[in-house]
Amino acid sequence: MSELQAVDAHISAAAPADDPTAPPPNLWRQVEPTVLGVGGIVVLLVVWEVVPQLVTLSPGMQLFFTTPSQIAGTLWEMIATGSLWHPLGVSASGFAFGLGLAIVVGLPLGVLIGRSPTLNAMFDPFITALNATPRLVFLPLLLLWFGFGLWSKVLIVFIGALFPLLINTYEGVRNSDKVLVNVVRSFGAKEWDITRLVVIPNSMPYIVAGLRLAIGRAVLGVVVAEFFGSEEGLGVIMVQAAGQYKVALVFAGLIVFAGLSLVMTGLVQLLEHRLTRWRPQHAAEY
Repeated sequence: MSELQAVDAHISAAAPADDPTAPPPNLWRQVEPTVLGVGGIVVLLVVWEVVPQLVTLSPGMQLFFTTPSQIAGTLWEMIATGSLWHPLGVSASGFAFGLGLAIVVGLPLGVLIGRSPTLNAMFDPFITALNATPRLVFLPLLLLWFGFGLWSKVLIVFIGALFPLLINTYEGVRNSDKVLVNVVRSFGAKEWDITRLVVIPNSMPYIVAGLRLAIGRAVLGVVVAEFFGSEEGLGVIMVQAAGQYKVALVFAGLIVFAGLSLVMTGLVQLLEHRLTRWRPQHAAEY
């Protein structure tokens, strides 16, 4: 038996086998997170809806107050009339281009910096300084250079999403299992093989966490760019609605942005589940 076959046999023997006699998981444990999450949202919406009926609001408060039913009606009207789709498309395009550019740049750069002490020494001061700088300060420069258009929005989204992804990828690469790296290297693997077979799979939880943070920063970048430096988009509609005291319209835009974040985060969670199914589950239930 070769050394590689011996290693495979040892890993197979150490892996925990599924117990066919184990009882099926409890149904309540499976649905509990969903029930509690949806139940909490429903309770909040019901309380919010009945507050004006139980409490007498002042005229000033009534001007700035709205209810979930009014928000739902406004959102449905925007969908039915088609006034939602163009600004949503503008915001979504800026979000998609900026986040995609951050992924294309951040993932390879994080791997390279994590694997190379030389590149780490060269780039670390710039990454630290730029990450500590508020993203909003870049907006005036981007508006001067690229104007009130798509590319200034894309770049502010890119700057916001880049650093969470880059730093998390770097940390994942730096925390890769050194024993596995040395074992693969001892079998004559090249640097690319080590990165592909060991470093990236071991870094996947860090990368996914970075993606989830990057999505939130990307949505924030779209909102900031459209609030202060854009001529069209869902954020522009929210600013105009706030100036006209249309609170329900502001909340409708907020819900759309929140829904975009939830959808993207759900896709990342599906990707995480698909890419990390090879990992053994050692966590015990209490």
